[in-house]
Amino acid sequence: MSELTLTVMRLGFLAVLWLFVIVAVQVIRSDLFGTRVTQRGSRREAARPQQGGRQGAAAPPQQRQRRGAPTKLVVSEGTLTGTTVALQGQTITLGRAHDSTIVLDDDYASSRHARIYPDRDGQWIVEDLGSTNGTYLDRTRLTTPTPIPLGAPIRIGKTVIELRK
Repeated sequence: MSELTLTVMRLGFLAVLWLFVIVAVQVIRSDLFGTRVTQRGSRREAARPQQGGRQGAAAPPQQRQRRGAPTKLVVSEGTLTGTTVALQGQTITLGRAHDSTIVLDDDYASSRHARIYPDRDGQWIVEDLGSTNGTYLDRTRLTTPTPIPLGAPIRIGKTVIELRK
């Protein structure tokens, strides 16, 4: 082999070795610090219907559906304790993915862990989306979409969420 070929092979091996080290450092860093939790604008979402326009006109039919129906979703345990999301008839997704409504920074949560959505009768339904560690409603592991009673704890890893008035 010529000296040039050996030098090129050494440099190529060195580049692959450095690439491996950089990838290993990134993996360790993501394991240590986890995913970044971004605070969603739940206060802004709650204030939108009061501004008027079409959204303000759509709010009264939801309020007339059922007396005593839940109006907010509250995180009562976990890293996001105190976070509140107004229930306005939209689907709420829970998980580690950055596009989830509530982003959970929890080792026991999947990327797309669960969703909470309203049904036609005005009840709220919780559904596990095939998570590894499961979603629990009042200490019962969910296998099918289940209606949520007011104040019943929904546990995803170390996070507990409740529907409240």
